[in-house]
Amino acid sequence: MAQNKIEFLSAKDSEPSNFGWMKGFPPPADKTLSAADGSFFNFPAIRWSVVHMREMLPTQNVSRGLEAPSKLSYDLDKNIDGITFMPWNSKNKMTWEQSLWANYTDGMIIMHKGKVAYERYFSELTEHDVHAVMSLTKSFTGTLASILVAEGTLDENKLVPFYVPELKNSAYGDATVRQVMDMTTALKYSEDYANPKADIWDFSAAGNPLPKPADYKGPNGYYEYLETVKKEGKHGEVFGYKTVNADALGWIISRATNKSVTQLLSEKIWSKIGMEEDAYYQVDGKGIAFAGGGFNAGLRDLARFGELIRNKGMYNGNQIIPAQAVKDIEKGGDKTAFAKSDHPDLKGWSYRNMWWMTENKDGAYAARGVHGQTIYIDPVAEMVIVRMASHPIAANAANDATSLPAYEAVADYLKKKK
Repeated sequence: MAQNKIEFLSAKDSEPSNFGWMKGFPPPADKTLSAADGSFFNFPAIRWSVVHMREMLPTQNVSRGLEAPSKLSYDLDKNIDGITFMPWNSKNKMTWEQSLWANYTDGMIIMHKGKVAYERYFSELTEHDVHAVMSLTKSFTGTLASILVAEGTLDENKLVPFYVPELKNSAYGDATVRQVMDMTTALKYSEDYANPKADIWDFSAAGNPLPKPADYKGPNGYYEYLETVKKEGKHGEVFGYKTVNADALGWIISRATNKSVTQLLSEKIWSKIGMEEDAYYQVDGKGIAFAGGGFNAGLRDLARFGELIRNKGMYNGNQIIPAQAVKDIEKGGDKTAFAKSDHPDLKGWSYRNMWWMTENKDGAYAARGVHGQTIYIDPVAEMVIVRMASHPIAANAANDATSLPAYEAVADYLKKKK
């Protein structure tokens, strides 16, 4: 029996300016959004919240340092909006601009050969705001781990308890750091957001920084939850996309360096390449950064990071990230392990260092987050695309059909330019 398709307000109809949330001193009760009751994260309120997370939840700063922002060069291309492509499973072509509305885009920037070729802002996002990047956060965690491996600070072949003894009796007790980095750990853990009884909600409850209910008996904080995760299967055989792996990796890299994830990201990247805005992480009740999905950053700064990766860690003639760290990302992961996972639309892909590897003709790869967050890097087209969005559905499958072929179409167009 076919399920009824949920109809959501369109991107234009769901823009925050239509609702007047959080306006006034104080805002009226019926216009107040709250983290305590979860109203801030329901659609369409999430379209406001993605650029106001710091007002809803405790956060930890990622400093951009004291240097002046680097100046971006512009060579805007007015033809990009009209580029057409064929969405998956469709008989009708779509334009690039149409796809932005279809995917509830909040901000879009395209870098080509180091210059801004396209930049637009929608909904609540402006050039001065930062936006929640959701699970795109994981690629920052994976990149930090890759840097530490390249520097010799972290041994990817060690078992997890070498760095975090507290995890010796969990599913991670006999997993290697590399298996965590590539999410080939065998965990009894469900991340089905549509299932209210999935483990992801227990993990979220543990990490919720707000006071726990009087009858709460579960773990307190992300780390305590990780100690409870049980093993199911054999490590190293199947890719399983599970947020807890990113938080386990965050714990590992913090123990390896004796530095928080926020401090590491600032020292290794954020203060090194002329960012415009400080970034921040949402944290749990113990002040631990949510390394699997709590990062918030500006659109242009995410583009700067994408360019840093595309250029093998080089910025202004300086090697900010070891080239070996980027090369290790770009070589891709275990395709066989990925093929056994539950991603039927992503045929031939792989996963390495918490980056999604398309394995397409250009070897494009991406950082991805629910509700439509993307850093998409195409090495052959010399292109970086960053999209921030607030799609009503918390699954990339909801927008991949009108996103991934669009990115390839823009790449093909840019490759033809001199």
